[in-house]
Amino acid sequence: MISVTTTRSSRGLDRLYKLLFMAALVALCSLPAAGQRRWPSTDPNLREDRHAAALEAEMRAKREIEEANKAHQENVTRARNLVSLSESLVKAFEEKHQLDREDIKKLEKAEKLVKSIREAAGGADLDINVDGRPSDLRAALCKLSELSESLKKRVEKTPKRVVSTAIIDEANVLLELIRTVRSIQARA
Repeated sequence: MISVTTTRSSRGLDRLYKLLFMAALVALCSLPAAGQRRWPSTDPNLREDRHAAALEAEMRAKREIEEANKAHQENVTRARNLVSLSESLVKAFEEKHQLDREDIKKLEKAEKLVKSIREAAGGADLDINVDGRPSDLRAALCKLSELSESLKKRVEKTPKRVVSTAIIDEANVLLELIRTVRSIQARA
């Protein structure tokens, strides 16, 4: 019986030694990680540099927001000008039953506005086929005015920094419609 007791106590000591060894090993492995911990700097120049960098980042973010607001407002202004131009083209056609040189310049200005709106929305130059192309100038100009108003509403509703495929598609249709007006005018 005595030998059994000493065997049990030696097993207990072996376990205790193993446990102490493992604890020491874990503690030893965690020392390099504790040594890499960064303590707050007492150097006032480093603190000022960090503060200046934070202020600079905040000012940059505010400038980007202001630029996005400005770009969005410019796009809304373009859309409103487009509506005004298209309405004046319809009115001019109804009065003269044709488009003169000044009206053609308005049509070119409208085309530039549509391209600018499309670019601001994230679109690129695409060839598009319009279903149900108007065959007469009056119908084409009325459709131009109608689509311009629709595009203006979309631009006003779309938040800044959003790529709107609806605006891009509608701008492409408007550009094709402008080309149609030009071709009809050339034939007349």
